[in-house]
Amino acid sequence: MTQELTSPSPAPRTPATGRGPGWWRDAVIYQVYVRSFADSDGDGIGDLRGARARLPHLRDLGVDAVWLTPFYASPQADGGYDVADYRAVDPLFGSLQDADDLIRTAHELGLRVIVDIVPNHTSDRHPWFRDPDLSRQRYLFRPGKGEHGELPPNDWESVFGGPAWTRTERGDWYLHLFAPEQPDLNWDNPEVHAEFEAILRFWLDLGVDGFRVDVAHGMIKAPGLPDIGHGQQAKLIGNQVLPFFDQDGVHTIHRAWRRLLDGYGDAHGRQVVGVAEAWAPTAERLALYVRPDELHQAFNFQFLNAPWEAGALRSVIDASLAATTSVGAPTTWVLSNHDVVRHTTRLGGGLDRARAATLLMLALPGSAYLYQGEELGLPEVTDLPDEVRQDPAFFRGGRTAGAAATSGQDGFRDGCRVPLPWSGELPPYGFGDGGSWLPQPGDWAALTVEAQTGTPASTLELYRTALALRRRLPGLGDGEMSWAPAPDGVLAFTRPGLLCTVNTLGHDVELPPPGALLLASTPPPGALLLASTPLTGDGAAAVLPGDSCTWWAI
Repeated sequence: MTQELTSPSPAPRTPATGRGPGWWRDAVIYQVYVRSFADSDGDGIGDLRGARARLPHLRDLGVDAVWLTPFYASPQADGGYDVADYRAVDPLFGSLQDADDLIRTAHELGLRVIVDIVPNHTSDRHPWFRDPDLSRQRYLFRPGKGEHGELPPNDWESVFGGPAWTRTERGDWYLHLFAPEQPDLNWDNPEVHAEFEAILRFWLDLGVDGFRVDVAHGMIKAPGLPDIGHGQQAKLIGNQVLPFFDQDGVHTIHRAWRRLLDGYGDAHGRQVVGVAEAWAPTAERLALYVRPDELHQAFNFQFLNAPWEAGALRSVIDASLAATTSVGAPTTWVLSNHDVVRHTTRLGGGLDRARAATLLMLALPGSAYLYQGEELGLPEVTDLPDEVRQDPAFFRGGRTAGAAATSGQDGFRDGCRVPLPWSGELPPYGFGDGGSWLPQPGDWAALTVEAQTGTPASTLELYRTALALRRRLPGLGDGEMSWAPAPDGVLAFTRPGLLCTVNTLGHDVELPPPGALLLASTPPPGALLLASTPLTGDGAAAVLPGDSCTWWAI
């Protein structure tokens, strides 16, 4: 049942002041995966009270906003992305009052709050789906193929592996692009549109500053639900052209939501935003989601998927900027999130390469997203025992203990969701008093917030320094950039008053000293400035170590 606040309505609040028109255009937004951030009640699962208590960490880090993953009432078949009630907080994470308290505290600390909205599917425990007649109006049911309807309606496969259809006791089939517990909604039904607009208003009234739209490319399916005609497994983040993703009809929904957000913001003197988690096969298709009358931002998965190679990175950066500039929108940059291997591990070069990639990202024009724990340099946890895993893709992909994946996502998203280490020498490292829902490595004591705070060479202090400079230097954030000449394997570009150099090679590269050193990723011996790896030179040349990024004042 939808919860209510103990007070009749939330008190008026004044969000943090944006830095120029459109605060989202250069905002640094920090993703909190709620169940793994901080635990307040000792059950081993992060919650809203725990997150609220740790908000000063985000203020001190220097981010502009926090994005919270779903905390709605849910059976937790997919980490809360299977929502049973969009107006209630799951008791696992607290109460609606806890959500209200978190939003108020964030605003007092100068942080905006973005929450997830999940419109492609609900939980199979949602009241709509539990009503046999109503469900067939508001979800996608179809008769099966075969003599007795015993075969799925088409050849679509779930992103999590296996068929995207499940048969019911009535003999018909319902579509679920993800887990069977996540039936896809029928967005051809106007009642679905009306309900989600009411949900958006509910959370706006509670004070949130925007929404991250989960699977924003998935609500509309191609007419007739045609077969794909090949055996390639569907992926959430890829370059496939599929009849159930990135259909033109989704833009009608996003335009309606933009009108709602703008109208609400105008009426209440606030800037509230929509962010698309939209996969699209090209940067040009992705830019359609951020046209002036659609959403404000879209995640740039092309950048996240780019290899650590100068030519590939430059091509992705150019394509991303060209596409978003063509529609007047800011570009977003992201290296890690709750669905992919952490970039400390994924990029293949260890912590040095990850730190260099972060400084590259923060120097680019537009907005940046950070995933909790990357500011600590956390690696992917790759040795979780099968018996503790909870990612539905692990099981839907045909995995059993010791077995290889047969289809679906790789099933290893749990490795980036291990709870954060805050303090202490042993697990759970200050996460809470009752252990952690996924086991933490025994060697994370040196990676805690406590251990890294005040240590000049630490990854945490690198992030804090980079974000402080990004706020202070007028040439960073939204605006122009230009490529500069550089040796093979090196990227160099200018922002007003700043030059960024990135050595993607595994060895040193010399170049003429470009200016005064501002920042890189590990400090030169004895230096107070943070640098990526020691920068040396005899006055005639600067030596850029392999896998390094440096900011220079020019």
